[in-house]
Amino acid sequence: MLDIKLLRQKTDWAKSELAKRGIKPEEIDELLGYDEQRRAALTKVEELKAERNRVSGAIAQMKRAHEDASEQITAMRNVGQEIGEQDKAVAELEEKANYILVRLPNIPDDSAPASLNEDDAREERKWGQIRDFGFTPKPHWEVGENLGILDFENAAKVSGSRFVYYRGAGARLERAVYNFFLDEHYKEGYTEVLPPYLVNDDSMFGTGQFPKFVGDSYTVTNEDSDLTLIPTAEVPLVNYYRDTVVDAEQLPINVTALSPAFRSEAGSAGRDTRGLIRMHQFNKVEMVKVTKPEDSWQELENLTHDAEDLLQKLNLPYHVITLATGDASFTSAKTYDIEVWIPAQDTYREISSCSNCTDFQARRAHIRYRDDNGKLQLVHTLNGSGLAVGRTVAAILENYQNEDGTVTVPDVLVPYMAGQTIIGKEK
Repeated sequence: MLDIKLLRQKTDWAKSELAKRGIKPEEIDELLGYDEQRRAALTKVEELKAERNRVSGAIAQMKRAHEDASEQITAMRNVGQEIGEQDKAVAELEEKANYILVRLPNIPDDSAPASLNEDDAREERKWGQIRDFGFTPKPHWEVGENLGILDFENAAKVSGSRFVYYRGAGARLERAVYNFFLDEHYKEGYTEVLPPYLVNDDSMFGTGQFPKFVGDSYTVTNEDSDLTLIPTAEVPLVNYYRDTVVDAEQLPINVTALSPAFRSEAGSAGRDTRGLIRMHQFNKVEMVKVTKPEDSWQELENLTHDAEDLLQKLNLPYHVITLATGDASFTSAKTYDIEVWIPAQDTYREISSCSNCTDFQARRAHIRYRDDNGKLQLVHTLNGSGLAVGRTVAAILENYQNEDGTVTVPDVLVPYMAGQTIIGKEK
C-alpha cells in the first residue's frame, strides 16, 4: 500500500509514476479529494469537542453557583449531535479514500522500462545453448501422455480442465525437481518452511492479493470463517511477520517453501489450455526475503541469481527480462522474469518472477524493525519463484526428449530419481 502522505506531498510526481502502471490522474484526485474532506471533518470534530469541553466546564460552574444552565445544556446536546454526524462523515470519507488507496499499485522503480505494453520488456541476459534436435520436438503434454506419466483426461473427469495426474516416473520427476530446489536453497542459506495452505483475509490483504484480486482466488467457506487457498507460498511466508517488529540483527531474512498454488486463472480464458503451463493447481517452491530498505536492491539481484542457478544446474536455456512497468505485479516496484526455453513453442516462457516490493507489503502488513537510532521503520519484502515446479517439468520433458519418445533425466536429478537416467513408457 502506498503512503498517502507521499501522495499528498508529491502529487504530480505520483500521478506521473502511477501513469506508468495504467492509473489515471483522476483516481489520485478523487482519493485526495476524499482525504481532504476527511481531514476537514476531523478538524471540525476536534473543534466541536474542544467547545463541548469548554462549555461543559462552564455548565458545571453554573450549577455550583445555582445558575440556570438549561440554554447551554441544550446547545451542548446539539453539539453532541453534530459531533456524531461529523464522526459518521469521517468514517464514510475514510472508507471511500481507502477503497481507492488499497487498489493502487506500487510505484515503479526508475530502472524498469516505462511502458504499459508487455512487449517492451527489456532482455538483460541469456544463458545456455538451445538444442538442435535433429527431429521435430513434441510438446511436453504429448511427450508425457505418450509415456503414460501425465494424464490430463482423467484429471478433467475428476476435477475439470487445467488439472493433471502425474503417474509413475512423472510423479517421481516432480518430486525430484522440488526436492532438488529445496536442497539447493538450503545450501544458499534459506530457512525451509512448511506453511499453511489456507489463509485468512488479513493475510491476503497483507501481501496485496485482496481486495483487488478476490476473483482470482479460491475461497473455502464454513460456519466459523472464510479461508482462501493460497495462490503462492509468498502469502503465508510474508504474513508470518505481519504485525511484528523484526529484530534488525535478523535481517536479511531468507525463507523458502514448497507448496501447492491454487489459481482460478479468471483472466486467462483460452490461454495455454493444454499442458502444465497454466494450471488451477500446481506446486511451486517460493523464496521470500525480508530486508532493510538499503539492502533490498542488492537482494533482488541475489534472489534472481538463486533462481537462475537452478536452471543452470538443470542445463535448461533461459533468458532474464525486466518487465515493463505496466506488466509488473501489483505489489512490485521492479520484476525480473526468468523465462525458460520451450522448444515445441519455439519461445521462452516464464518460470520465475523475482520482485522487489519495497515497503508496499510491509505497510499493509505492518512489518517493521528498529533502525540504528531506535526508530521504527518499514522493512522491504522480496519474493521469487525458485522455481515453478510444473513448468520446470514441462521444460525438462521438452528439452530432454529423445527421438524414440523417451526422456533423459538431467544429471543433477538422477540421485533424486534413485539412479534412473531415462524415462521410458510406463507399463
